[in-house]
Amino acid sequence: MAKYRDLTKEELITFEKEFVDYLVVNGIVASDWERMKLENNEKAEQIVSLFSDVIMEGVLRKIKFLERRTKAYVQAVQCLNDKMLMVAVSCKDKSYNMSDFKEGTAKEVIVDSFEMHQGEKAYHKTREEVLFEMVSQGYDISDGQLFKSLLLATV
Repeated sequence: MAKYRDLTKEELITFEKEFVDYLVVNGIVASDWERMKLENNEKAEQIVSLFSDVIMEGVLRKIKFLERRTKAYVQAVQCLNDKMLMVAVSCKDKSYNMSDFKEGTAKEVIVDSFEMHQGEKAYHKTREEVLFEMVSQGYDISDGQLFKSLLLATV
């Protein structure tokens, strides 16, 4: 069973070359793999799960920023090695849809009707496990522009 999740068939196709290399490194040639899928499907699935973990771990290690936009708030997170830094903005006027918030306008809209929130949090599990949970809960991997924009709006 995968630590994170098994890659979908489409994702496996995307990583076909890497999967072939993974099999070879683990001493499994093409004919052995084909036979294993037919004769020992459970073992083949375990190998796919292990490969999925390798790929997911690599993707998660590269994450520097996450963001989440909801009707109630916009939140950006910088994912450091030992902790996360969070900057968020919400609107006191509940009729305002924060998911429409644009980072380029952060400095202009931080007025009385908006509230800024900042914080930091140490990882309660491994960094990659926490980031996987966050992505699974709806956070998007980002380039950090929203985080930087919100951070600048607080100064």
